[in-house]
Amino acid sequence: MSQWTKPPTTIRDRSALLGITPPHSGRSTPFGDPNGHRFADDLESQNDEQLEGLSAKVKLLKDITIGIGAEVRESAVQLSQMNDAFAETSGILAGTFRRMNNMASRQGCRWLWYIVFLILVFWFFIVVWWFRR
Repeated sequence: MSQWTKPPTTIRDRSALLGITPPHSGRSTPFGDPNGHRFADDLESQNDEQLEGLSAKVKLLKDITIGIGAEVRESAVQLSQMNDAFAETSGILAGTFRRMNNMASRQGCRWLWYIVFLILVFWFFIVVWWFRR
């Protein structure tokens, strides 16, 4: 029987999987296992902790991107509503200017003097109000 057909003693025992022991790092282990089994378990637990940290960060990034996507969709809906509102307002203003031009063409230039007079009166009231405060 070859070494590949023997099942390892534990799933996390990499030295049994590979058939080698990790090199001695020169650090003392608190457990003092000369075969290096504790060294592999420590590395595996550190890897598991780092994987948990990475998966938490990935979940956070996923939540952020989902939030950004929802915000983009919501903003697109608001922009289309604003576009519709501006188009409607543009239609209303175009109709108003068209009617005003029709009125001006029927009455001649007299309406222009009325508008200038109203603007001057309005400006006078604003100046008086500003200096009386």
